[in-house]
Amino acid sequence: MKNLLLLFLGIATLARAASPAGWLLVEEEVAAEVAKPQVTVVHFWAPWCPNSTAEHKDRGWATFLGANPGVRFVFVTIRSSDDGYAYLERQGVKAQPNLRLLHHPNHLRKGEGSIRNFMDIPLSWVPSTWVFRDGKLRYALNYGEVRFPLLQQLIRDAADEWAH
Repeated sequence: MKNLLLLFLGIATLARAASPAGWLLVEEEVAAEVAKPQVTVVHFWAPWCPNSTAEHKDRGWATFLGANPGVRFVFVTIRSSDDGYAYLERQGVKAQPNLRLLHHPNHLRKGEGSIRNFMDIPLSWVPSTWVFRDGKLRYALNYGEVRFPLLQQLIRDAADEWAH
């Protein structure tokens, strides 16, 4: 039991390798990605979530990533002990050069202690999709399943010079 407690405390310490803002390492990694000058899409998803998996129908995300090579994508698996990487690979979402896969260490799906914010931005729904440029959140789709034509328009708008 003592070893189990020490293991848990060690994992909790690693997961909380926090920034001065109190962010988890995964938040710092995403912040570094979105700070770059290109448009970056951050997609929060979970392999247990029907809306998350519905987005992969007809290779939805795989096709979208391939059609947008100049856009950086970061998929963050949240509220799940399964990182979902094997599922994504089966759906064609894998080693694209414009994709980074991350797994949030907080696995609680709901209730006290579940993730409520990410990079100090409210996060209440799985899936959620955020569009950044130059470190600034330009658009947030926090309602669930993404519609790819809408996301394509938001990416175009975020890339436009007026948005700079």
